[in-house]
Amino acid sequence: MTDALVFDVFARGCTSRETLEHATGRWGALTLAALHEGSFRFNELRRRVDGVSEKMLAQTLHALERDGLVHREAQPVNPPRVDYRLTPLGEDVAERLTALIGLVEGRMPEVLAARRTYDEAHAD
Repeated sequence: MTDALVFDVFARGCTSRETLEHATGRWGALTLAALHEGSFRFNELRRRVDGVSEKMLAQTLHALERDGLVHREAQPVNPPRVDYRLTPLGEDVAERLTALIGLVEGRMPEVLAARRTYDEAHAD
């Protein structure tokens, strides 16, 4: 029996930091949250994640696929069709991310009030 690997995201060299960054960076989090709604083709996903460039979405999907969070399925049709969906691991991560997104969206009035208070207190 081998010893279980131990990961510590707070440790500088821990490989879990890279995956955390892929999942929680702006485009990674939005891509995972969008895919939590269902399977998407590339351009559908690009429209859903408003503001992401084609290059950045491709890089994000590649990183998430490499981490085992996204499954890419190329259909052997003409023209080529590629669908993206979450893996079971990706579903688990996306479920938690969408809960956080809902919390942030729901509490934005408080955030905006805090920003106003802060800006007023720190005005030059």
